Amino acid sequence: MFYATIARYYDAEHTDKTDDLILYSELASAYDGPILDVGCGTGRVMFHLAQEGYMVHGIDSEYAMLERAKIKLSAFSHARDKLRFHHGDVLTYEFETTFNLIALSYNALMHFHEQETQIALLKRLRQCIDADGLLVIDLPNAGEAFGSPDSDTITLERTFIDSETGHLVMQQATSYLDRAEQLMRVNWIYDEVTEDGTLKRTLAPVLFRYFFAAEIRLLLQIAGFEVDEIYGSPDRDPFEDGCERMIVIAKPV
Repeated sequence: MFYATIARYYDAEHTDKTDDLILYSELASAYDGPILDVGCGTGRVMFHLAQEGYMVHGIDSEYAMLERAKIKLSAFSHARDKLRFHHGDVLTYEFETTFNLIALSYNALMHFHEQETQIALLKRLRQCIDADGLLVIDLPNAGEAFGSPDSDTITLERTFIDSETGHLVMQQATSYLDRAEQLMRVNWIYDEVTEDGTLKRTLAPVLFRYFFAAEIRLLLQIAGFEVDEIYGSPDRDPFEDGCERMIVIAKPV
């Protein structure tokens, strides 16, 4: 329901999210295709890789996000035959191929809240990956979030222009971190200024699950993977105290 609510804002909101694309290009160059993007959304990573010549599949359970991706296809006619969008639950969806590279890009794993579901997901990806393939999981560094002070204030996250309407949108948020359950409850607030100066407000609550490195290692081991590297940024900086991201590179055992 969250992504159905915010789908129309997603691309404008993330237009400056490009810092991870070089990493995916480098990994795709080493592992080639086909590639699977789990929780692909509107295809941010997919379109980038397809333009570089790779066969890219994406799966998402939210129809509204995939509809936005299909609209964008008209501007990528030269790469259309390199893109395959799948609507469904990755836990049960039957793909017609296996993949050399699978990505849980930009926080995708955080939407799987229960440990049983996390293990089921990773085991399913183990079935979908080639024996010499690679799995990439991009997550925030939980240590940084857990070390931050709590606040119940509304925080302005960003402002952007809705490309369809030209309206200014102010994205704000309130959040609460349950450190015992490792769950972050966020209420996104989108305030859109319309032509006549009135304010249209959209509320979009969402729940994220945080992961720690030792936990990820164990989950992957249970599912039949082994961790090859953990980086602290898309530039492959060391994973250490204070880094923003936790980018896990794993291989099937």
